[in-house]
Amino acid sequence: MTNAKAKEKKSFWERNRLSGGYLLKKKMMNTGVSICRFILLFGMCFLILQPILNKISVSFMTEEDLYNPIVVSIPEHFTTENYLLAAELMNYSKAIVNSFVISLTIAVLQIAVCTLVGYGFARFNFPLKKFWFACVIMVILIPPQTISSSLFLHFRFFDVFGIFKLIKGETINLRGSVLPYYLMSGGCMGLKNGLYIFLIRQFFRNIPVDMEEAAYVDGCGTLKTFVRIMLPEAKPILTSCFLFAFVWQWTDGFYSKMFLGTTSLVSTGLARLVDSLGAYIQRLTGTLTTVSIAYSNCILATGTLMIIVPLIILYLFAQRAFVESISNSGIKM
Repeated sequence: MTNAKAKEKKSFWERNRLSGGYLLKKKMMNTGVSICRFILLFGMCFLILQPILNKISVSFMTEEDLYNPIVVSIPEHFTTENYLLAAELMNYSKAIVNSFVISLTIAVLQIAVCTLVGYGFARFNFPLKKFWFACVIMVILIPPQTISSSLFLHFRFFDVFGIFKLIKGETINLRGSVLPYYLMSGGCMGLKNGLYIFLIRQFFRNIPVDMEEAAYVDGCGTLKTFVRIMLPEAKPILTSCFLFAFVWQWTDGFYSKMFLGTTSLVSTGLARLVDSLGAYIQRLTGTLTTVSIAYSNCILATGTLMIIVPLIILYLFAQRAFVESISNSGIKM
């Protein structure tokens, strides 16, 4: 083995001499690029992981450790009371079930309708096609906060061409229920639906038309071709969009506060966590007290970890399909 390595080394320097030093320069350049790439990737990973590691460390600290200048990252008094308190304040067991059901059903509905619309934009011609696609782009560009007042009034006084008011004498209040979510998602106006339509359209446009024409020659109709030929091909982008839809719906606080009201969700529970902590301490002490910033941030960090843990578990199960979908969609788009 030693002789083989020595021979290989001698062969390298011999080839380098014959190339006028080019081989050594190329190897040094490749090594330098690899080192720079490692430093860049390490720095990016550190920027992402360091805040999470800090939250994990703080979540196991007692209030005494938070003010101890000696304690930096490793708790001196290890405790899990912060998790129990955050779970109680967020009503975690009920909130996580509600969030999972709503996020899953909304994500499935969004991907179903966005796939149909994206395929239509990619393959069919219809009147005002460019205008409607421009509307899709506007949905991506315009933040939902811009139309928040219109959405609130629309679902607070919901009606369809005046039919409900004609029959019942008044409009219907849909706030406080999940129906506005489903109606908006079914109409491709849900959270990030414009982005899903754009991505799916781009993916279908890059699939050769010959595949559909071959299916038509074999006797398949439009719907059968879409289901049996195009959907299996679009599995990568559909996987990506589904995971994005689930995660964004899981952490959404804008539509949740506007429509669902007091329904227990992990996102709204986290937003009210500090206020709930103050009310909880007030009930225990019987007096109006101010919660310290350090302790409130500790409970907030604990609640944040409890929200992202299910997403991490989901990614661990779906990472192979997710990475494959990202790579495939990158190649085709």
